[in-house]
Amino acid sequence: MSTSVATANLGRPKDPAKRAAILEAAKSLFLACGFSGTSMDAVAKQAGVSKLTVYSHFCDKETLFSSAVEAKCHNTLPDPIFELDQDQPIRTTLTRIGLAFSGLINSEEVIALERLMCTMATQDPEMSRLFFEAGPQRTLTAMEGLIRHAIQAGLLNIQDAKRGAENFFALLQGCEHFRIRIGYREPMTAAEAQPHVEQAVDMFLRAYGVDQSI
Repeated sequence: MSTSVATANLGRPKDPAKRAAILEAAKSLFLACGFSGTSMDAVAKQAGVSKLTVYSHFCDKETLFSSAVEAKCHNTLPDPIFELDQDQPIRTTLTRIGLAFSGLINSEEVIALERLMCTMATQDPEMSRLFFEAGPQRTLTAMEGLIRHAIQAGLLNIQDAKRGAENFFALLQGCEHFRIRIGYREPMTAAEAQPHVEQAVDMFLRAYGVDQSI
């Protein structure tokens, strides 16, 4: 009987609400306590679930950290935002992505996380790798895919799609994001972000756009 129960539990679908609660608790605790100061027990307690439930969703703390970073990025920059709509001007697509990205990097959570990663860089380089692959690299890869499709559609003229994606996000961050990250200035408001993003998109299209009138 015990074997059949165990087998049934293995096949039981996981509760998405509990997964979301675990991720929210993890994001909060990682930012407040750091990676080493956050335990799976603490995550379980804050999420209102058992430790066993946490481990049923995430096999270890590293996986939980990566998943929390990925969830934050995906909530603001979901996969569909990187789909090329040829019925719209490429400028519209790039501006939409740029505004979403600006909202992400100007959020309190992301700024705090970037500062945390800077303090951990020399202590635990593996965490830097996990963070970059779950967050920035995922975004870069998605943008690279969009650029490749835009090249094939004759909308952009870029020899290296990967470099193009990196240049796009570099323009969006600029020096302003460095000032924000070190606390020299407050995060951009939506009103401030709009002209900043539009200027970055304009520069990108001047460099890589096929039709300069767009």
